[in-house]
Amino acid sequence: MRQILRERDAMICRSCSNEERASEGYPCTNCGTFICIICTFRGVIYCRKCEEQMADPRNKRSA
Repeated sequence: MRQILRERDAMICRSCSNEERASEGYPCTNCGTFICIICTFRGVIYCRKCEEQMADPRNKRSA
């Protein structure tokens, strides 16, 4: 009798929230969280959280 494997190789994309295979994606350039291959093809290099932090004017350093 064969045992049924219940392993999952899926992660949640931190940009679009889709669940994709972990091997089909890249890390966020800033923090290293998972970004799916579809978002990567669209030019996304930062996760949603990092994008929001970079867009927040309070995080800008004064010159």
